[in-house]
This record gives sequence, structure tokens and C-alpha cells, in this order.
Amino acid sequence: MVDYTEGFSGFAVPDIAAAKAFYTDVLGLEVRDEQGMLGIVLPGGARVMVYPKPDHAPAVFTVLNLGVADLEAAVDELSGRGATWLRYDGFEQDERGIVAGGEMGPPIAWTSDPAGTVIAVMQLED
Repeated sequence: MVDYTEGFSGFAVPDIAAAKAFYTDVLGLEVRDEQGMLGIVLPGGARVMVYPKPDHAPAVFTVLNLGVADLEAAVDELSGRGATWLRYDGFEQDERGIVAGGEMGPPIAWTSDPAGTVIAVMQLED
């Protein structure tokens, strides 16, 4: 049987410097330089590798999910740091881009990094 030592996810961006600035300055995550790539340390200790890909095309779905205790406060704070919020057909979103939640899941809002990587910020119960 394979003895895995670690697991992590990864995604590409065309500009490592722009990604580092966004994930550090806007989202406030711990970001480490790792041999020309970035290591984003997520709350809880999981890690995501971000690697350069000059011909990058962003995914059309959510790549990263971040849970918060108070979504409205998080959206306000992240907006103040430069995050902009995506709008999707089929979802009732308030003026800030927040979906109230309910049968379709928790309260949620989506933003994207400079490369177009979709990031969900959602309110999770304890």
C-alpha cells in the first residue's frame, strides 16, 4: 500500500507576483515563496500550491473555499482591501454579492484573484 506523506491541492496563475500580493494583502492568508511557486497556508493548516503557467486559462468553477464565522463582516473587510464580488445568474445576491443561503447551501459570496481563479467565501456554522 502507498504510504502518502502529505496531500495538497494546486492551481496555476500567469503572474506569481500578482497572486502573492492578492492572497497576502487582500485575502490576508499566509503565503510562502517555494522555488518559484507559492505555498498558501489555509486556516486549519492545509496547503495549496500555486504555480506559474504563462498560457493559464482560469477555471469556470470555484477552486478555493474559505469559511468564515460572519460572512457580511468578511465581505465588508475584504472589499475594503480590494476584493470585488462576482455575480452569477440563478442566484439572488444582495448589493454586496452575498447569497443568503438556505436550501442551496450556506451564505456565500464569490471573488476572484487577478488570474480569474474563483474563490468562495462562505459562512460556516461551528
